[in-house]
Amino acid sequence: MTAPDTDSLRAPAGTARPAAWRTQTPVVAVVAAGGAVGATARYALALGWPVQPGGFPWATFWTNVVGCAVIGVFMVIITEVSAAHRLVRPFFGTGVLGGFTTFSTYAVDIQRLVDDGRPRVGLAYLAATLVAALTAVWLASAATRRVLKWRQS
Repeated sequence: MTAPDTDSLRAPAGTARPAAWRTQTPVVAVVAAGGAVGATARYALALGWPVQPGGFPWATFWTNVVGCAVIGVFMVIITEVSAAHRLVRPFFGTGVLGGFTTFSTYAVDIQRLVDDGRPRVGLAYLAATLVAALTAVWLASAATRRVLKWRQS
């Protein structure tokens, strides 16, 4: 058995190409830090607004809706207003908002409602969260664009 040809894996002579880990490590670090911030905020909200047995999971519902609205504002600002540092989007968009919003808790909440004999409430929660979250993104991004346009005139 022969050793693999490692020369073909190297960058061409005279070109400086940083190792992938050097460029990706800061991104992974800011996503992790942002995720810790977002998940902590979500957990605090859930502690402050617990779900009553068989009750509607309002904390998760509003967490996802508010998180979607914030992402609508954020994406307009960083894509249409100013060039953000390359780590802002992974930190805030993926990390903070990804840690704050929660698909897994949403899915567990639906399952709990069904298991508690409330399948209609579970189905309503499933649909209401989807509609409200998508509406929040759309309204927040449209409102942000309108405010920015008004400020420029």
